[in-house]
Amino acid sequence: MRAIKKASVVSLALALSLPAAWAGSVAAVALEPGDLPPSDQVGQALNGDPVLLKSFAGKAVVLSFWATWCTYCMKEMPILANIQSNAGKKGVQVVAVNVEDRDVFRKVQRILEPLNLALAYDPKQVGQKAFGVDGLPHMIIIGRDGRIVQVYRGYGEGMLPQIVADLNKAIAAPMPAALAASAAQP
Repeated sequence: MRAIKKASVVSLALALSLPAAWAGSVAAVALEPGDLPPSDQVGQALNGDPVLLKSFAGKAVVLSFWATWCTYCMKEMPILANIQSNAGKKGVQVVAVNVEDRDVFRKVQRILEPLNLALAYDPKQVGQKAFGVDGLPHMIIIGRDGRIVQVYRGYGEGMLPQIVADLNKAIAAPMPAALAASAAQP
């Protein structure tokens, strides 16, 4: 796996420079590094199918909750796409979960499709409640081992070195033995 280079995410500083843009009514869940994700479902696809973390088993996952009205979230989208493309689909999956309604998501999904991110929306707040989303931007980094590496809420530019380090830590996390064995099969 290629490590994320600081130069490839320098622009992340722009997207991360201000505190949370929204304080919703979802109660915060105290997720800690090392915890297993509290839910497999993070949202749903436009066709209504659930978007499940188990679909990305063995990969590092960057789970980002966002909205079109969140300026910082929108600045972050091409940066997340850059992370996806630099790290490669074999080892990393960026999942961008929109917190707005279906009509908004439908319109924006067409615009964002070229970014090659896994896109979902969360109309019933299943993912938001499970992952304690109480403001935007909100990012959870999950290692290849399926454990939470870090949770970022309203992150700022000063956290860029830590975010890059956590992304690299997630990529470097050992894949569970059962997944590694099945991946080695021809």
